[in-house]
Amino acid sequence: MTETTTTDERAPVTALLAELLERIAEDVPGALGTAVSVHHDEGPPYLAAAYGLSADFVSVQLTGLGGPVPAAGRTGEPVVTADVFADERWPWLTLTGLIEHHPLTAADWTRVRGVAALPAAWDAEGTMVLSVTLDRPATAETLAALRRHERLTALAMVVAEAARPDRTTQMLDLLQSRAALEEAKGIVIALRRCDPDEAWQTLRRASQQFNVKVRELAVALVELLSGAPAPQPDGERTIRPGAAARAAAHQVLRAFDGEVGLTPSG
Repeated sequence: MTETTTTDERAPVTALLAELLERIAEDVPGALGTAVSVHHDEGPPYLAAAYGLSADFVSVQLTGLGGPVPAAGRTGEPVVTADVFADERWPWLTLTGLIEHHPLTAADWTRVRGVAALPAAWDAEGTMVLSVTLDRPATAETLAALRRHERLTALAMVVAEAARPDRTTQMLDLLQSRAALEEAKGIVIALRRCDPDEAWQTLRRASQQFNVKVRELAVALVELLSGAPAPQPDGERTIRPGAAARAAAHQVLRAFDGEVGLTPSG
């Protein structure tokens, strides 16, 4: 398989995204396919676009069998497996099961070995997962290759979504949220001396633990550290952190100083 496909009308594939997915596959040794999917806390995940074997392989993971891609979307943490069909974390994702349900592509399934799935911030309530399916074990180097393309993939996704007239407003909101998240990630990276993946995971975990929206936590964190309002456009798209988000930001900074853990107060 060499075509790039989309399985959801909410995410039309532009030529830019199609070419990007193919280039990512070319950049990862042993790649059989690449995919980008979107995962929300509410509602089912969906495959935005895929190249090569990942078109079918990621689809079956998202529609009930489970696997490294939905796991990355659910936890917000990178997932790497050396042998996906022998991995006990996903007992329903088996080679025999795939061949039974997709006999016409049986020869392709026998080539699959490793998978790497890299989650990244997508919108206020969701996660984007960039993944690659391999004919060899996935390693830390595989994740490093995906990281090189994460930001450009997110930008291409925004462009693809914005091409739909009914998505213009939502994409402006998305861009605003991503700007806030990137600034907050920079703060976490500087304070914790960690990589972007860990910074995003830290914000996501704190958001869940304190039951606040991650974009509000991000803005509150920026404003707390700078002592001034975060630069934002005026109007309906301005992100205004509530009291809970500001309290969470204080707790996060205190945790970085080693005074308390990331647990809700009271």
